[in-house]
Amino acid sequence: MNDFVLCIHGGAGQPASIFNDDRPRSKYLEVLKQSIEAGKKILEKNGSAIEAVEASINVLENCPLFNSGFGSALTHEGIVEMDASFMNGQDLSCGAIASVKYLKNPISGARLVMEKSPHVLLVGDGADQYCQENGMITVTNEELIDDFRKVQLEEAIKNNRLQLDHHDEHDNSSEKKYGTVGAVALDKHGNLAAGTSTGGMTNKHKGRVGDSPLIGAGTYANNKTCAISSTGHGEAFMRMVTAYDVSAQMEYAGKSLKEATDFMVHQKLPEIEGKGGLISIDKDGNFAMPFNTPGMFRGIATKTSAEVFIE
Repeated sequence: MNDFVLCIHGGAGQPASIFNDDRPRSKYLEVLKQSIEAGKKILEKNGSAIEAVEASINVLENCPLFNSGFGSALTHEGIVEMDASFMNGQDLSCGAIASVKYLKNPISGARLVMEKSPHVLLVGDGADQYCQENGMITVTNEELIDDFRKVQLEEAIKNNRLQLDHHDEHDNSSEKKYGTVGAVALDKHGNLAAGTSTGGMTNKHKGRVGDSPLIGAGTYANNKTCAISSTGHGEAFMRMVTAYDVSAQMEYAGKSLKEATDFMVHQKLPEIEGKGGLISIDKDGNFAMPFNTPGMFRGIATKTSAEVFIE
């Protein structure tokens, strides 16, 4: 059994297609390393899985290379609407926010809802208001917008399409990568936690919400089984209740984490043309990070090592 384990993801798809002089491969690797190290430091010092997950995701939310927080995808109207969720495997407490416009770090807002609110999911202006009233750092919507996303939106509107950042044979766009970010962790106390944060699709309809803020679809954690954070075409992950399904396969069918995640990603999701991947850790410290796209930004840290991958 591993002393502790941390996995992160920064989106699945065809990552190499987005690298250029302004967004070099080396920069993505650098930020992924910063993210994995932020969480690992906490776990090394006997910190909680919850703290590690939040710290790792905050790093990715603060970088415009990833579709969460600063640099989130834009709606058809040209604004940022972000979603996030958090779950504690120890007691199944969870919290989520959707369509928020002013939070610097949506995952921290989701943790706030999990720990302080009597509710599980808050949306829109109500979610922004609750987080602001409880001390979350807020910014203007304009401060969250990156120039790259403006150009991406212009192209999507011009071509009358939703910009799905993944490999799609019907999509001839230059960027093919999901930028949703997430983290899962098992701490030294044996507790699991999971979190996911996203800006959603470019050119999405105002108010569109995907799987990322939905407990059981994009995020799930249960100390009896595993912790999951997903990245992919949200509508497919919602239809399959992806994250919970993996846990249920383990709890009720006795499958291993690898068996359950492989079955979900390589068999069940493809039945409905679901593209993407997930990161996962089970209660014994085993981990799996399967994806059915050409690549997935991901990382893994244990007591003895820390690695990040793009391909």
